[in-house]
Amino acid sequence: MSAALVVVLAAMLATSAAAQDAPPEAAHADHAEHPHGGHEHGEDMGGMEMNAQRTVMNQNTDRLPRDCTAISQDVNLTVHAGKAYAAAFPGTMYAYDAHEWDVPACARVTVSLVNDDHVRHQWMVHGLPRYLYPEGMFHLEVSGKSQGSGTFIVPSAKKTYLVHCDVPQHAEKGMKAQLKVAGGDGDLPSIPGISAPVEPDAYSTRWDAGAIALAAVAGLAGLVLSLAALRR
Repeated sequence: MSAALVVVLAAMLATSAAAQDAPPEAAHADHAEHPHGGHEHGEDMGGMEMNAQRTVMNQNTDRLPRDCTAISQDVNLTVHAGKAYAAAFPGTMYAYDAHEWDVPACARVTVSLVNDDHVRHQWMVHGLPRYLYPEGMFHLEVSGKSQGSGTFIVPSAKKTYLVHCDVPQHAEKGMKAQLKVAGGDGDLPSIPGISAPVEPDAYSTRWDAGAIALAAVAGLAGLVLSLAALRR
């Protein structure tokens, strides 16, 4: 074997050993310096914060809607969520302590959600401009008895936006409301305390033998009481 060939083989072995011994961060240094465009946080991935108690999606504190030249006003809303607030609305299980909020056009709105239950609750707005809010949505979630806050900026148009909890069945069980901008453009249907449901719940009665007997006893008792009252 020639001396030149020995030198080449030795250099190749040394390079291979150095690559195997290199720390992971060194191996990925070049990749970190030149990330792919899909891994960068663009506008559609920004505004998200998450921890064990709170999740905020599509938060926006400074990007103006196209129809706004400046932030008109800072508005702070404190919203309580839980079973206790559904007591005033028969047939519901969950509710907010308020079901309507009215904010000025181009307002920067900070919502503080206080969860009074041990389950998850959310305060979500739908119908916002999609060029600014992916899926047209602002999302604030609080897990268990805790609280959290998030901020977004509304456009200038008079509009009524749906607010609800997207946890399965929570909206259907009463946790929905409406956010009006500049007075809104009317009321949404099925908002507790605000508007009637599109299709009222129908509670059917199953007339089995027990139910019939109970109704008969109640009717007989009413008849006896009525006769006794007439004799006095």
